[in-house]
Amino acid sequence: MKRRSFIRQVGGTSAYLGLGAAALDSCAFADRKKLTILHTNDVHSHIDPFPAGHALYPHMGGVARRAALIQQLRQENPNTLLLDAGDIFQGTPYFNFYGGELEFRLMSKMRYDAATIGNHDFDNGLDGLLAQMPYAGFQFLSANYDFSNTLMEGRVKPYHIYLMDGIKVGVFGLGIQLEGLVSKELYKETKYLDPVEIARDVSHHLKATEQCDLVLCLSHLGYSYTEREDRPSDLTLAAATEHIDLIIGGHTHTFLDRPTVRRNRMGEQVLINQVGCYGLNLGRIDFYFDNQKNIASSGLTIRV
Repeated sequence: MKRRSFIRQVGGTSAYLGLGAAALDSCAFADRKKLTILHTNDVHSHIDPFPAGHALYPHMGGVARRAALIQQLRQENPNTLLLDAGDIFQGTPYFNFYGGELEFRLMSKMRYDAATIGNHDFDNGLDGLLAQMPYAGFQFLSANYDFSNTLMEGRVKPYHIYLMDGIKVGVFGLGIQLEGLVSKELYKETKYLDPVEIARDVSHHLKATEQCDLVLCLSHLGYSYTEREDRPSDLTLAAATEHIDLIIGGHTHTFLDRPTVRRNRMGEQVLINQVGCYGLNLGRIDFYFDNQKNIASSGLTIRV
């Protein structure tokens, strides 16, 4: 396995706190290839900023500010992937009126590369989701939802591979158990497959067969569940697998200032990040690759 060192970048400054890293400032990465991962989750149809009088988030969020921030970060590094961890739909009248069309159109304008499917993305049923697919100029990824014999068959891929500046990046998606959370009439014959088993198989395929330098999981499982530790979550997924480098999470609306670092079942480090909800934050992870494709990384959450 390639040596990894994960570095936390705090508050948008250039101060690095090393975890097995030799360097303490960004100058050490000047001669390395850099890949930037930007990500959102649980935006829930929040198009506009929160109003000035909002008790918690006055003037915060909004697609226009997020788009401007994404454009700025892409100018800094063209080797950027923009990803979403699900629950794009439901939460404002925009969804009730447009049924998801506006959300997909705006994400396409921002040039999202991929998204996974959250439970609320089924809120208008499979036919409602399918009707909005023509407006999505990005890939939908879900490895553990089997859409065979449904309207969505062939519309969702388990994974996609991106080649950026010679770096091969495999991205796959995982969704939460729908039974008991979503009405059966909405997801119909969609089959839920065990996410840990699927993640082991897909990540091994991406790393061993496809020879990906980096493996990312878009997860709508939830960050953690203290009341039921056996329930699949991002933390349990990291511990039970061995080829995933980064888990981008959703569902639990967990606000993390910086990525969590956990050990996988081989004792290697995995980054886990989630940026809350409603488009208030944008996650940013920078990966640095040297000539031997050893990896270092830094991560932070940016307030939109």
